Amino acid sequence: MSALNVAKFGGTSVANFEAMSRCAAIIEANPDTRLVVSSACSGVTNLLVELANGVADQERRAELLQKLANIHDTILSQLNDGAEAASEVYSILDTITSLAEAASIQASTKLTDHLVACGELMSTHILAQLMRERGMDAVRFDIRDVMRTDSNFGRAEPELTSIAELAQQKLVPLCQQHVVVTQGFIGSDEEGNTTTLGRGGSDYSAALIAEGVKATGLEIWTDVPGIYTTDPRIAPKATPIPEISFSEASEMANFGAKILHPSTLLPALRHDIPVFVGSSKDPQNGGTWVRREVESSPAFRALALRNNQTMITLRSAKMFQAYGFLAKVFEILAKHKISVDLITTSEISVSLTLDKTDTSGGAPELPLAVREELEELCTVEVEHNLCLVALIGNRMENKGYAKEVFSTLGDFNLRMICYGASDHNLCILVDAEDANNVIQTLHRELFEQNIQA
Repeated sequence: MSALNVAKFGGTSVANFEAMSRCAAIIEANPDTRLVVSSACSGVTNLLVELANGVADQERRAELLQKLANIHDTILSQLNDGAEAASEVYSILDTITSLAEAASIQASTKLTDHLVACGELMSTHILAQLMRERGMDAVRFDIRDVMRTDSNFGRAEPELTSIAELAQQKLVPLCQQHVVVTQGFIGSDEEGNTTTLGRGGSDYSAALIAEGVKATGLEIWTDVPGIYTTDPRIAPKATPIPEISFSEASEMANFGAKILHPSTLLPALRHDIPVFVGSSKDPQNGGTWVRREVESSPAFRALALRNNQTMITLRSAKMFQAYGFLAKVFEILAKHKISVDLITTSEISVSLTLDKTDTSGGAPELPLAVREELEELCTVEVEHNLCLVALIGNRMENKGYAKEVFSTLGDFNLRMICYGASDHNLCILVDAEDANNVIQTLHRELFEQNIQA
């Protein structure tokens, strides 16, 4: 097979029958698309997460289960021959009912993964049938047979060697004969337990699959026409970016741009697979190409916003001109598998931020056991209701760059600034209530002024 394109569709792209039909048309338009990765239907994962967290109230649990049934019934009813797909979906709904009841008694991360994975398992049954009814030779494949991970439920780490071997054994031969429809976001550990890659992990798993089958291209289809200079819902004058480098796009994803999962581009970068991001609602409107090399590298490329930030401030006079304090702090954090994003230090204090990547969403918490260990070294202060604003660009070490940025932010309380570690980003932590205004101000002064000029 000379060319093999992987197309991934997000939740809004498979939200209903009309949306799925648009996906099918996109697949039909590119004969090289032999592998399709689908998310759960829009809204389904949130319902499953609520059930997985444990719903003791039987009426509320029944209400959530009925909502799940209604979403899928509505699409199934519009198929010409949906009996087989309906049987599979109803079987999964029965499983969800049993798992939700178990979660109401005793929730766990393992149970959560099993429950939350059901969304993708249902959507792919329906999408594959819809494609067959349009004349495509489509088959559904359970990605858990290829996507091997560790057992870190909620944010499992992929086993790259196993994935590559299994993809070549099981997926590539299938893609040579059919258009294969499979799931994003989910995998399985060596014992066969269902795992998830964390919220937003569908993009990441699509990239891992593309890497495993040695794809020549990866398409990410969502509800917006490509990557914008910032979220248009915050700054209405945000503009689409036709082309962006892997480095810039990785920074955007890492610092909150929801168009891509933070890890998505790593597999594509390893094998130099170009990534296209476009809107399934309007595929003719173009999108954004992410490539290793791009023609233009502007000083200001984009603004990203990451909500639900937690800042930990550690203070101790023992830090002053002492050795090993930070080593002890990070040893404690590493032992409990807590990831640090940003960090700033003074002579007697250190502030750092945490980000949550597992399936439960929300702001990250500092576990009590971790806090108690840290308090043996220093005082510990935990703050929530913070947001991270990241300015993405190029050559940020150039003279005058910081002045141009910070001269626009005099009216805001900046809680933390990280600048200089990378020539592709400048990060600012602000109060949640100021976040949108900071984005709007920076976009107006750094992007819209340049456009007007």
